[in-house]
This record gives sequence, C-alpha cells and structure tokens, in this order.
Amino acid sequence: MKDVTDLYRTYGDERLPPGQRETSRFPVLSKSGTPGWDSDEWQFEVWGAVDDPLSLSWEAFQELPCETQRQDFHCVTGWSKFDCEFTGVTFPAVAEAAGVTDDAVHVMFHAMDDYTTNLPLTDCMREEVLFVSEYDGEPLPPEHGGPLRVVTPHKYAYKGAKWVSGVEFLTEPERGYWEKRGYSNTANPWAEERYA
Repeated sequence: MKDVTDLYRTYGDERLPPGQRETSRFPVLSKSGTPGWDSDEWQFEVWGAVDDPLSLSWEAFQELPCETQRQDFHCVTGWSKFDCEFTGVTFPAVAEAAGVTDDAVHVMFHAMDDYTTNLPLTDCMREEVLFVSEYDGEPLPPEHGGPLRVVTPHKYAYKGAKWVSGVEFLTEPERGYWEKRGYSNTANPWAEERYA
C-alpha cells in the first residue's frame, strides 16, 4: 500500500490543517440525496480536450489498473479523517488512456446527482488523486459516493466529486457547483481557503 499521508509537508509543518479537528468517524455530507445506480447501465465518460474520448462500463472501468493508498481526508466544514485506505484508479492513468491534448488546462468532474467541481489540470495530475471504488477494503458505500468518487487529499473534499460519472478536460477554466456559490476555487486546507 502506498502511504501519501505526508503530502502535508509540501504545504506546512502540521498534518492537521488549521481550523480542522480530527475525527475517527466519516460524516456524510452532500448537496442532495444519494442517487441510485445500475451497474448494467452505468457509464464513465471522458471528453473534451482529449484525443480518445472514453465511455466505459462499470465492468470496463474495473479493468483499469488500480492501487491502494493511505490518505488523509479534509472536509471544508472543519473535520479531518486520517489514514483512510482508498483503492482506485489514479487520475494520471485516466488522463493517459484518454490522451489529453496540449491545450487542456482545466478539469471539470461531473457526478450522477448533477454535481460538478473543478480543478486546474496540474492539481489533478498527481498519483494521489484517485477515482475510488473501495474504502478500507470494501466497496465504497453509496453514502460516501459509491460506486465511484474522486479523492483529492491536497484539497478540501468538495473538490472530490461523489458518484462521479465523468471528467471533462477544458481549454479554459470554469467553476463548479460550490465554486459558483462562493466556495474557494483553490481549496487549499493548509491556507484555509474555504471561501472565495
């Protein structure tokens, strides 16, 4: 298992970002209810500034190379959970499969509940940005974003879409659901970038 819990050293001296409290629980937060899904109909789409747009079934997505990482998880509402074990496909692996073009600069994640969130491409092209299908060795529970969610341990967790259904590569920055509603576009926990 790959341990990336020391990535905080890039941002500061403390593992727990300022204004956060550590919890052993894993609270459930979302903009609306948990969407249902059908494994026979589910599709993961990758489009935009790519050479090879992808449309993968659940079975095909599970055939992508995956890895397990130990990560910390920071919610913008003020709690952090240390040592989460997430298994999934790295963002760079998805980007490589789709052949991201040179003019791509930004990423928009799309989810089954119509949620969107954005990040610069450079913030996504990190091995610890994962499309997660398992948590602590079990299938990711629906309330935590199963069947598939994004985790971004170097950002507040609203940058990691639950129930993710696709990735759009953009040539110009755009803002996602919470970013349009006053949340920080950059979302660095160690700088307490909670709101715009």
